[in-house]
Amino acid sequence: MHPVIAGSATEAGAATKKKRRGLFQRHAGRTGLWLAALVLAACSAQKPADQTRSFRSPGADIWSAAAFSPAGIAGGWHQVAGFSEGGGQGCRAGAAEFTQNGAAGLNIRARLCLNGREVSVSGPVTPVGPGRLSVPGMGDWWVIWVDSGYRTLAIATPDGSFGFVLDRGQIPRDRLRAAAEIFDFNGYRRDMLLPF
Repeated sequence: MHPVIAGSATEAGAATKKKRRGLFQRHAGRTGLWLAALVLAACSAQKPADQTRSFRSPGADIWSAAAFSPAGIAGGWHQVAGFSEGGGQGCRAGAAEFTQNGAAGLNIRARLCLNGREVSVSGPVTPVGPGRLSVPGMGDWWVIWVDSGYRTLAIATPDGSFGFVLDRGQIPRDRLRAAAEIFDFNGYRRDMLLPF
């Protein structure tokens, strides 16, 4: 036998609606929690904790020195300027030594001050394009300017995570100013290039 349902059709309809509403609210609550979790995950994925600082304007063009000859940089260099987001460099000026490695190759041994951090690098340097060098553990260095006597180098990166100026000795003001102008032309914030 079927149980007898008491009450009017309106009461039965109201009870069914109430039951459906309860089910919907329970599922919507769970769906809302999942949706909130997904949104939070998406937000945290877009802003990693180890976000690299860029000294370049987003989307700015950058050019490397097409006529650059890697063999011309063999020898010793002094770091005379670098990009820093602090009021000062935060570490002492670095130095680099490039030595010949076979007919067309170079090795590097360097300690540089990059945005307040001392960074050491050594190993083979590989040309990867005109004015572009692959440096072990540091990605590609773009030579954006070298003076005609190969006395001053301006090194940049497409992501703008660092940039610095190397010189064979004491850099004159005119060459440091020229390097700063080239960085500016390549989208770097000129005011953040600090001399040592």
